[in-house]
Order: sequence, then C-alpha cells, then structure tokens
Amino acid sequence: MTAILRATLAALAVALVAVPAAMARPDASPATKQPVIKVKSAQFGNILTRRDRQALYFWNVERRDFKVHCTGACARAWPPLIVPFRSAVARKLPGISGTFGTIRRPDGRLQLTRNRLPLYTYAHERPNQVLCDDVNGWFVIRL
Repeated sequence: MTAILRATLAALAVALVAVPAAMARPDASPATKQPVIKVKSAQFGNILTRRDRQALYFWNVERRDFKVHCTGACARAWPPLIVPFRSAVARKLPGISGTFGTIRRPDGRLQLTRNRLPLYTYAHERPNQVLCDDVNGWFVIRL
C-alpha cells in the first residue's frame, strides 16, 4: 500500500468517526459561550441577562401566540437578542430554568427565545440595570 493511499484511508477513518459524533449533539457545544447568564439582582432576585449583564425581557403581547410582534420602532427601543444560528444556545442551561430556542424574525434573523417567548433588552439601560419591569407589558426575566 502506498503512503498516499494509507494517508487517504486514515483521513477518511477520522472523518467517519467525527461526523456521527458531531451529529449526535443537537445542542450547543459545551465549549460554546452561551449568550445568556443568570445574575443576582438586589431588587428582582435572579434574572436572565446577556453575557454583558444587560437585562433580558419578554413582552406580554407575544404570550398570546408566541410570535414576534416587536418590530420597527419597538425593536429599536427593545432590541431583540439575535443569535447567529439555532445551535448558538443549548435548549437547557445548567442552573437556568426554562427551555431555550429560536424564532425567525420578519427580517430573517434568528432571535433567542425562552419558553417560546422572544427575548429583548431595553435600549436605554446599562448593564446591571433594570428600568422597565412591568412597564407597558414588558417584564424582566426572573429565574
């Protein structure tokens, strides 16, 4: 057997082992940084935030049908938490209640959801700040 044939067969064997292993993992890789974390708030207890500690909200209007209704000016005030692909977050995260997923926005981007509700930040807040809990149907995500 020639050296080229042996190298080709070895590469093929590695590929055949790697493909099923990758396909068996539908959730995000443990090495992938999840886009959300749990943070302790003095006022609200444990809340869900982006990694930069920007509080996350849901809009009660979207509870009716679990569809995106916050677009245009609403989405400028309440920016959606966009993820690059579905597997950017695991369905379950250690220490965080709820089931995560994504929803396709009208503009085609994927927005992160928790318990089927699209997640948003508030544009006028700084990290570690919650200004709009129970304001016009917006609620901070309490864990």
